Amino acid sequence: MKAVKVGLLGLGTVGGGTATVLLRNADEIQRRLGRAIEISHVAGLHIAEQTIVDPARVKLTEDAFEVVNDPDVDIVVELIGGYTLAKDLVMKAIDNGKHVVTANKALIATHGTEIMQAAAAKGVNVAYEAAVAGGVPIIKAVREGMAANRIQWIAGIINGTGNFILTEMRNKGREFDDVLKEAQALGYAEADPTFDVEGIDAAHKLSILASLAFGIELQFSKCYTEGISKITPEDVNYAQELGYRIKHLGITRKTDKGIELRVHPTLIPKKRLLANVDGVMNAVLVYGDAVGPTLYYGAGAGAEATASAVIADIIDTVRSIDADADHKVPLLGYKPDAMADTPVLLIEDVETAYYLRMSAEDKPGVLAHVSEIFAEHKISIEAVLQKEPEEGENLVALILLTQRVQEKNMNAAIKEVEALDVIQGGVVRIRMEHLN
Repeated sequence: MKAVKVGLLGLGTVGGGTATVLLRNADEIQRRLGRAIEISHVAGLHIAEQTIVDPARVKLTEDAFEVVNDPDVDIVVELIGGYTLAKDLVMKAIDNGKHVVTANKALIATHGTEIMQAAAAKGVNVAYEAAVAGGVPIIKAVREGMAANRIQWIAGIINGTGNFILTEMRNKGREFDDVLKEAQALGYAEADPTFDVEGIDAAHKLSILASLAFGIELQFSKCYTEGISKITPEDVNYAQELGYRIKHLGITRKTDKGIELRVHPTLIPKKRLLANVDGVMNAVLVYGDAVGPTLYYGAGAGAEATASAVIADIIDTVRSIDADADHKVPLLGYKPDAMADTPVLLIEDVETAYYLRMSAEDKPGVLAHVSEIFAEHKISIEAVLQKEPEEGENLVALILLTQRVQEKNMNAAIKEVEALDVIQGGVVRIRMEHLN
């Protein structure tokens, strides 16, 4: 059969990895697919200096629009990232009747609905497995492997940088800023780490997973996002004492009131598999009504790990080219006319348990007064940990674990507690999930 021509946009870390694996495993891929996949056109900065593809066999350009307008290119692989230029290129490729593969989670999370509608109108495929959790095949698992289930919730460690930082803080007692500098030196974090440590990257990915799981439109703007920059070694240690670990989780859950969509530091029991995912690894726990909990674990970033997912999408796209349009897997898992308008809940309406830490004066009656406030707001305390004051100090660390309660009730209670004369500074709040 005729070889499929691929145009690569970007020859950086992921683009270079994709080209390398495609060339190295060409024979194996052809055995699986029944036809060859050839890189025919590549766009990138300083492209003349690249040494990955053969310039005698592949057209090279610094103008990405040359690739999307090339009539010989069957599949455009977008690996440049960002929002504006990437969107223009993808939309132009679709308009030209080309299939698209992308690893761009920000693009899909923010413009995915528009892109999928354009692709459906043109009868082309848009594949994005590499956009979530790198080489972990979580998109295919949720969209296809779990298709028989009513998915109840998803909880995932979907940013390796944040997981590396929290792992180092727990294992070595290091401060956040110290570990962040090491993560930047190792290439895990960007010079501007905001997307990673403040949860924006994870929110992009979670928005995609929620859409696939619950058949709703992509709604990144409604995802509650909280980072890990305020986590201290003290909180990490207190969580350990109480039998928990702190992980930066993306959580989406379908409730009777709507969809929870939130990214934040979370205490989870030490015995849970997700609590034992360390370093830069990613893991996603999906709970379906028929299959129960399933865990997907692996490298969430890296040249060849991400390339694995990109090339799997290229292969799936080639397989779908000759398929009947009515029998192709829907791009967002559900038929376009079957998408639900289930609302995404505000964080104030979400119900969860809490870890709370406060600095209190070391005098009788303080805990009783705090407990009275929580009782007035119908908040049950599950456990209390009170530390001895440092020598010469009159303040003690008071740690409370609560049972599940609506966030709006907790907000009101914390406001009253912080107003007490015997409480110094603010109350540290970290949400808890038992993942039962």
